[in-house]
Formats: sequence, C-alpha cells, structure tokens
Amino acid sequence: MESHQNHIIKIGVVGLGYWGPNLLRNFSQLEGCEVAYGCDIKKDVFRKLAVQYPSTKFTVSYEDILQDDTVQAVAIATPLSTHYELAKTALERGKHVLLEKPMASSVVQCQELIDLAESKGLILMIDHTFVYTGAVKKIKELMQELGDIYYFDSERINFGLIQHDASVLWDLAAHDFSILRFLFGDVRPKAVFAQGTRHLSSHGEEMAHVTLEMESGIVAHVHASWLSPLKIRKILIGGSRKMILYDDLEPSEKVKVYDKGISLNLQNITPFNPLYRVGDIVIPKLDTTEALSVETQHFIDCIRSGAEPQTPGREGLEVVRMLEACDQSMKEGKKVLLSS
Repeated sequence: MESHQNHIIKIGVVGLGYWGPNLLRNFSQLEGCEVAYGCDIKKDVFRKLAVQYPSTKFTVSYEDILQDDTVQAVAIATPLSTHYELAKTALERGKHVLLEKPMASSVVQCQELIDLAESKGLILMIDHTFVYTGAVKKIKELMQELGDIYYFDSERINFGLIQHDASVLWDLAAHDFSILRFLFGDVRPKAVFAQGTRHLSSHGEEMAHVTLEMESGIVAHVHASWLSPLKIRKILIGGSRKMILYDDLEPSEKVKVYDKGISLNLQNITPFNPLYRVGDIVIPKLDTTEALSVETQHFIDCIRSGAEPQTPGREGLEVVRMLEACDQSMKEGKKVLLSS
C-alpha cells in the first residue's frame, strides 16, 4: 500500500445524484487528495459540477476510471442494486473502495466483497456516515453515565425519497442499525421482529417498525417511513441513571442528557408509589466538523497507512444481516433469530 505521506491520492467518485456531489466536494477539499473522475450515467449532471470542479474529468464510462492506473480508489454512491458489481470490479482492478450504505443487497454479496478486498490487500470502507458525526461520537462517550440501559428508540421518518430498488428499512433504518452497533459495542441482536406496509411501491415497504432484542436484554425499536408529512430524526436512549435525546434536525443542540430516573420505594412496593428523580438537563459541546469531511479524510488516511477503517466491510455486512432478517420477519410474520 502507498506509504509516501506526500503522494497525491487520486480518486474517482461514481454516482453523482443525491449523495455523490457531497463526496465530490469533501474529497476535493482534502489535502493530498485529487478527484480525478466524476462518473454518472446521466450526462446532464455534469454541467454544473464541471464548472465547480474544473480539474475533475466527468465521464459516463466507469471503465475510464478502472483502466486509469493512476487512480487508486473509488467512492461509490449509486443505487443499492449496483453496489456489488461496481465494488467487485473496482477491487478486482486493484482499487480501494468507499461504498455507500447499505453495502450490498445480501450478506453473501457482502462477504464476497470482504474476501476479495482482503485477498488483494485493499481498503473496503462502508459509508456509515452517522458513526463519524460529533453527536454520535459524544453519545458513545456518555453511554457509561446512563447506568443500566433500558431502551433505544429511534424515529426516522419523512416524505419521500421513495427508492426504486430498496425498501424504507434498507434506505433509512440502515443508519440506525449502524448507530446501534457503534454505541453498543458491535453486538449482534439475538432476534428481530419487523412489520411493514407498502402502499405505492411494488419494490418494498414505505413504512416499517422494527423491534431488536439484544443479548443484554436491551430492546431497541426503530420506526422508519417515507410517508410522513413531517421530517423527524430522533433517537432516545434510556438508562437507570440518565437518558439521552439525540435530535439530528436541531441546528445546535443535537444532544441533550436528562438526569432523570425512577425507582420504587422498597418499603412500600406498589406501582403507585414510585420515586421520581429529576435533575439537570445537560447540553454537551459537540465537534461540529462535517461528518463526511471526517469520513473522507479517514478513508484517505487508511489508504496511506493500511489501517483498518472504523467502518470496515464487516460492519456493512452486519447491518445487511439485520436488514435481511427484517425482510424475512416481514415475509413470515414472526420473530427471526440471528445466529451469534
């Protein structure tokens, strides 16, 4: 792998629709990195981007990037159904890969990509963006203050963007699953129960509720929807000592820590005689650096050093494993056990 710290890392960004331009912008701002190519099947997206990034070559041909030996890496932000083939081809050509979530359409595909990257000695990193946010990293630091964790409740709903090749769980809940694994120490849930409905699409559910049972006894709930008139991005984590609210749509006070708890009077144990403890609300200071800036820099650093990324291929695989279990649960109408 490249060990010369001052060598320019050349990268190609593939897929310039919704997320790709954000990758293009962040990689272009990194010292020691050059976005050599921008690639999309729709030529009309090039017009504006070509003015903003005059040194980047824009092409409809993925092969232009693959056959350029000076390009060391690709960042893929295309529809889910294309992830496996695009990433596989790039790895086979000896290029490092940053792959948008979800990693691929099945656990089998994810494992193939992981094995291929390992055999080639290449970096395969998954774009689990929220893991790189100042808010989620701060929550990770605060977890030990909560006491015994009771629950993790997430609501991630909005109006649109309905995907043509993925359900709302694969689109939105993938974020919550990656956050859950990051906060709870990469522990796989022991069971999943999911319910979903589809009203408009023949490809997947637009609304879904998921219950995840953790080995520790913690129960996590995730609600995802494309059919809400409101956009909500909230996570509640409750513990015996403190509770956390994470509201990603808050411009400045995204994380609040509530010093609240409930205990029963042991001298007179009845449900009607609880002891409520209400303390201060603390709003911790967060690192406000854009998550994608942190993430893209980390990808380049991993290419230079050969270090394993914070969100390696196996993290992408575990999220897809959870999503597959959700699909199975919805299809069979029952709880699905995940092997440990």
